[in-house]
Amino acid sequence: MNALRIRSASPADLDAVLAFWKTAAEGTSISDDRAGVERLVARDPDALLLAERDAELVGTVIAGFDGWRCHLYRLAVHPDARRQGIGSALLAAAEERFVALGGRRGDAMVLDRNERAQHTWKAAGYTPEPQWSRWVKPLVRDGDRPGEGAPLC
Repeated sequence: MNALRIRSASPADLDAVLAFWKTAAEGTSISDDRAGVERLVARDPDALLLAERDAELVGTVIAGFDGWRCHLYRLAVHPDARRQGIGSALLAAAEERFVALGGRRGDAMVLDRNERAQHTWKAAGYTPEPQWSRWVKPLVRDGDRPGEGAPLC
């Protein structure tokens, strides 16, 4: 088995990442577009971590740190490469990044219906916190981009 390489994404990787998520990620987000991922990489160039084997993208995770909390999103491994330690390697790299930045605890967004992901996160030592619920408010209408269209407020 060839060595796994984990690195930060660059702007040149973004189209490949978006295509990869259509194959490997569960669910979609309002930010799953070129402009959204460009903003992420421009704001925090080391947040989007890529796992590659033989120069082929096989996994991703977003390891976002806002200076207070450590947030994990888009842990995705190509279906043909699952159960090979790629997800674990990505999480280890994300956690190392957080510790180096002064982070104390990581949290992950996991779809309730995605049982495979729940098993992955549990195996990595993460547990759900039943006393918390995620509250959201869209700031733009579906299809609108920030700065375009009518705001919701």
